[in-house]
Amino acid sequence: MLLTIDIGNTNTVLATFDGDKLVHSWRVKTDSRSTADELGLMFRGLLAGDNVELTGICACSTVPAALRSLRTMLARYYSGLPTVIVEPGVKTGVQLAIDNPKEVGADRVVNTLAAHHLFGGPAIVVDFGTSTNFDAVSARGEFLGGVLAPGIEISVDALAARAAQLRKVELVKPARVIGKNTVECLQSGVIYGFAGQIDGVVARMIEELGEVTAVIATGGLAPVVIDECRTITHHEPMITLIGLRLVYERNEPARLAAGQ
Repeated sequence: MLLTIDIGNTNTVLATFDGDKLVHSWRVKTDSRSTADELGLMFRGLLAGDNVELTGICACSTVPAALRSLRTMLARYYSGLPTVIVEPGVKTGVQLAIDNPKEVGADRVVNTLAAHHLFGGPAIVVDFGTSTNFDAVSARGEFLGGVLAPGIEISVDALAARAAQLRKVELVKPARVIGKNTVECLQSGVIYGFAGQIDGVVARMIEELGEVTAVIATGGLAPVVIDECRTITHHEPMITLIGLRLVYERNEPARLAAGQ
């Protein structure tokens, strides 16, 4: 089986694939201070629980310190397996039609690849993570750029930290839009406020892109608000991991031919 690893600022998501079928998935906290040995023990523990036999690994990361530890861990614990890490020089098939391609995160490139593979284009990917990322995908599968906004949890944490009489609340839909108490008011602001932000940004992106084939929600916080978003057409929580599988398939034959 292929192991795919997406290291984000808040969470690390892993999944195994048997061909194009996703078999197992896990979500754990990202800790940039974790050593290679700690990562190795965690990965081996997760995989052992489901009796997984790996044939290859593909990974991407937006956290440089965590990526360094991952590289060391893979070399130490999985040195016999073909491994692809998404970085400059790795074939993705995604053209970066932006001012500075080196600035774009590997996860956004991988999401673009998977979105075009699954839904065609033009398309928009909305990734609800530490930040809320809007990625524009062209009809040819190019990454055209997008929008970056503060994520849901960052915004809630900042509000609780800066407003003396406000606090963190459970991120669930309130009984009504017009809250009758502080908790309901905060929940309404988060749920409907972010839903409005998503719909507003997506609508403006569509004005520039023209008609789109899909607006795809992904990321750990997507279920919090997507039911209230009028512009989201699909929810694919594993889009980054699907993209990693596609990247691996593009690169592994070349590695085998080179005898690596």
